[in-house]
Amino acid sequence: MHRLTNQVRPYAWGARTAIPRLLGLEPDGTPQAELWLGAHHGAPSTAHCEEGPLPLPELIAGDPARVLGEEVADRFGDRLPFLLKVLAADEPLSLQVHPDAERARVGFAAEERLGIPIDAPHRNYRDPHHKPELLLALEPCEALCGFREPAAAHRDLLDLSCELAELLREDLSHHDDGVALRAALTRLLTLSGEERERLIGEFVVDWARVRPLCAHADIVGELAARYPGDPGAVASLLLNRVTLWPGQALFLPAGNLHAYLRGTAVEVMAGSDNVLRAGLTRKHVDPAELLDVVDFAVLPVPYSQPSFQNGRREFRPGAPEFALHEIGPGRVTAHLPGEGPAVVLALNGRVELIPEVGHRIELQRGESVFVQADSGPIKVEGQGHVVAATVGAPTAD
Repeated sequence: MHRLTNQVRPYAWGARTAIPRLLGLEPDGTPQAELWLGAHHGAPSTAHCEEGPLPLPELIAGDPARVLGEEVADRFGDRLPFLLKVLAADEPLSLQVHPDAERARVGFAAEERLGIPIDAPHRNYRDPHHKPELLLALEPCEALCGFREPAAAHRDLLDLSCELAELLREDLSHHDDGVALRAALTRLLTLSGEERERLIGEFVVDWARVRPLCAHADIVGELAARYPGDPGAVASLLLNRVTLWPGQALFLPAGNLHAYLRGTAVEVMAGSDNVLRAGLTRKHVDPAELLDVVDFAVLPVPYSQPSFQNGRREFRPGAPEFALHEIGPGRVTAHLPGEGPAVVLALNGRVELIPEVGHRIELQRGESVFVQADSGPIKVEGQGHVVAATVGAPTAD
């Protein structure tokens, strides 16, 4: 096991205090949005080895079969397939969707052939991997995720008289839910120039005048104020608005249009940068590509339910890259699975990690370790609250 030093991403939407508080640091007044724990090239953790500090990707590349385990190395090569994060949002993130594995491979290859630089602002696919993700709330978290019944959005628009509301009511009246939702989102994303500014502006004024009695009553105005003229504020009406309470989790598979609005959570995802944005952003939006990737099915809110294994809550939503394990809070005696590598983070308290092979390590609030595959099963004892990310099970061919 190796202690980790991790990097914080200071995105503008980040909270000012949650991550510094976790790490035992004084807030400096700047946004601290995400704490990254893993080997992602954008902000890799540093592993503290007997030989000295070493970037985690270099530790893995030195002996993938030993560090990751032969089975994991056979599946994913010399890369850690997951990234663990602490996410702390005071403001909404962009409205976005992730491609499935096949779309990511095809899209990445196509943009490589075109010679589009990996860091080009207009590039859609920065690697050939998909990016499913799971969010576990540490405090109340609000999100938009997945489409609700178009009839529900239609009802919320009934008393509006502006032009865009009339057009959206027409779109949402189609008898096929998927067709109705695709038509409405397509309309919003393909508005252009002065027409977009005018229609969105009129809609926001009309919405404030009517103030429909619905779950989205305040969010449309809030999003429109943060992103004037952005169709994502209106598109929020098409999505489920969800509040997660501590301990609840969401799993966002490919095609699920979503945006996190506020809150602090643990997030684990496949190690990919592939994000297609629909709005609530000043970054690149490719409407045609996004509309091909979005799943327009009306589905229940994608809560992820844990199972209970050896003293821990285990979330295995079916992604081959990751599983998430929660131990505590409180007095704990538990075991982490012994297959493959793990990243372990103490959220509170003080616990001891006791490996089958090697020296035990004590973790306090905000401290983390990388567990090599050759450490075997890990026993966790103490008084605290711990999360760990491991590799998911292989999918059936």
